[in-house]
Amino acid sequence: MQSEITAPFIAINRHRLTTDGEGVTTLVGFHGCPLHCEYCLNPQCLQADGVWRRMTPGELYSEVEIDDLYFMATGGGICFGGGEPLLHSDFIKAFAEIMNPEWKLTIETSLNVPLKNVKAIASLVEMWYVDIKDVNPIIYKAYTGESNERVMRNLQWLADNDYSDKIIIRLPLIPKYNTEENREYSQQLLKNIGFNYFDTFTYIVR
Repeated sequence: MQSEITAPFIAINRHRLTTDGEGVTTLVGFHGCPLHCEYCLNPQCLQADGVWRRMTPGELYSEVEIDDLYFMATGGGICFGGGEPLLHSDFIKAFAEIMNPEWKLTIETSLNVPLKNVKAIASLVEMWYVDIKDVNPIIYKAYTGESNERVMRNLQWLADNDYSDKIIIRLPLIPKYNTEENREYSQQLLKNIGFNYFDTFTYIVR
């Protein structure tokens, strides 16, 4: 039952504009991630004491519905990030069933999850931001500690099922790990699969 689903969160950030899709958005960050990236932006998502709160879909809706007017006026909605939101696809699906259907759902993901998690919510998502790090499996493993086999399989499924126009792929230049040539290769390979929208940037090392 929906009321029995709970998930751990690290934060809720309201009134974001142009950073997580169209309009005013609220970023909801899940705790937990399959990766251990060298330059992780949200290290608390991996820390045992990093959980801010556990909630059911209904409890989360009660937290975010205060901004319904902003979402409706600007074409915004909820962006699920983290951590890795697709570890909690069942929660996201349950939340989508009770939220205002006019809200737009955006996902920020590494896609390093089982394919069934992607399939469970693919039809509900208005826009995906996929941070793939690098398509080179050696570079990816060195930076994240994990294989990118799931990432590439999930990207192929999304392309094969006509979701590519809803996906912006983030291609970072990662100091000490990849080069501009690596990034160009990643972009060309992904174009060949069927993706057209890319966000290129450089990780800031502190």
